[in-house]
Amino acid sequence: MQLPSVILKRGRERSVINRHPWVFSGAVSHVSGDVQPGDIVDVRAHDGAWLGRGAVNPHSDVFVRLMTWDESQAVDEAFVQERLAATIARRGGQQTCRLVYLEADGLPGLIVDRYGDVVIVQILTPAMERWRDVVVNALVECVQPRSLYERSDTDVRQREGLSLRTGVLWGAEPPELIQVVAEGTAFLVDVRRGQKTGFFLDQRINHWQVAAYCAGKTVLNCFSYTGGFAIAALKRGAQKVINVDTSADALALAARTAELNGVADRMENVQADVFQFLRQCRDDGAQFDVIILDPPKFAHSKAALDRACRGYKDINWLAMRLLKPAGILVTFSCSGLVTPALFQSVVAGAAVDAQRTGRIIAKLSQPPDHPILLTFPESEYLKGLVCAVE
Repeated sequence: MQLPSVILKRGRERSVINRHPWVFSGAVSHVSGDVQPGDIVDVRAHDGAWLGRGAVNPHSDVFVRLMTWDESQAVDEAFVQERLAATIARRGGQQTCRLVYLEADGLPGLIVDRYGDVVIVQILTPAMERWRDVVVNALVECVQPRSLYERSDTDVRQREGLSLRTGVLWGAEPPELIQVVAEGTAFLVDVRRGQKTGFFLDQRINHWQVAAYCAGKTVLNCFSYTGGFAIAALKRGAQKVINVDTSADALALAARTAELNGVADRMENVQADVFQFLRQCRDDGAQFDVIILDPPKFAHSKAALDRACRGYKDINWLAMRLLKPAGILVTFSCSGLVTPALFQSVVAGAAVDAQRTGRIIAKLSQPPDHPILLTFPESEYLKGLVCAVE
């Protein structure tokens, strides 16, 4: 059966030839055939030459999400099953990890996180919505979980024209909290209501890399969520850690996790807006040995990029003002639109304005289960700098 075709404007085929998986609506000349969100289409150059195949959504800025550059390969249920099995096999049986990471694993619109025998699924595009049962059956077969739970409650779905949805997909209802082990440390995770899928799996290795700088130090952990960096720092001998977050529920879970790990006596939790808290610390003359900044995504679109950079510069400037001499600043951006070079430039500008000298002593990124696709730089979203600040 011949598929509908998305015909590109003249001269707009280079990114597809280079295997970038997104075709933006501005690159599209016209569509040959009737298409509905989630349909599989062929992408063709202006002269009709076949370029790739993927899922279309005429209501999205990303008009087509490409899934294969092999013209003989059908994109169907069997394709999804095979891709899922392959990406799960690449995780090597890890019990706490991301099993499927969107385009980087060749499955646009699908995130799957594993917390032991509880597996959390996010379905973000119309095509994956159609293949929902296929995904469930494949995960049951490959992972054999006790529970499959859906957390399709992110605003990405709304931008794709889908409604929000949560609930059990297969098996038992997950417990109120589940205990997982990440890099040798026990954490409590709220998979039903917590941010993302309940835990920042992409930071679990960085928790311990950052903790190496915290022994004997006073640490300010900003945008702390449930205290991943704090727990690691305290277990590595930090003198004291102050967590700052706007969520009372997240801080309560951080406190319970600290008790679980026997470090609660050296942790303080403050419910506050981080920007306001940092300014208050500046006004009070407070200083810290180590400051960790792990803010949420500031740039959700290109239109928001300038404002996001101002936000990153502001918090880094404030943090540098609060560091003791020879202090350590650990600063992250999880905005995919903020490139590593741009982020470093923003932090450098903050150092100049703060009249501090900073030296990068380590760069941090996302773990191997959040792979970076060579032809898709947007998949490298997590950037971290460890800076020694004089």
